[in-house]
Amino acid sequence: MSPNRSHDIAADRIARKLGTEYNRGKGPDIKKPNMVVEVETDQTVKDGLRQLQGFRKSVYIAGSNQKALNVALKTTKNTTVGVMDAWGKIVKRSSRKKR
Repeated sequence: MSPNRSHDIAADRIARKLGTEYNRGKGPDIKKPNMVVEVETDQTVKDGLRQLQGFRKSVYIAGSNQKALNVALKTTKNTTVGVMDAWGKIVKRSSRKKR
């Protein structure tokens, strides 16, 4: 399975769970009024962190697989960015609040 395919599958699954749609274009993968989620592979976690800068709501990186989840947990340590698994289960809660 290509990294893009696992990314798309995870993004679709999480968006459905959150009751919204996966944005395949520019901007965040999943956006709700109170939350932004970037789905990333183990190679793109740092890109996801950059993309979440500036959002004034709960922000999450969702790992598209177990390896990506582990990288995301390490990379977001001591940040306000939360982490989800590929099914949308929150593993580390975002501490960023609306201002």
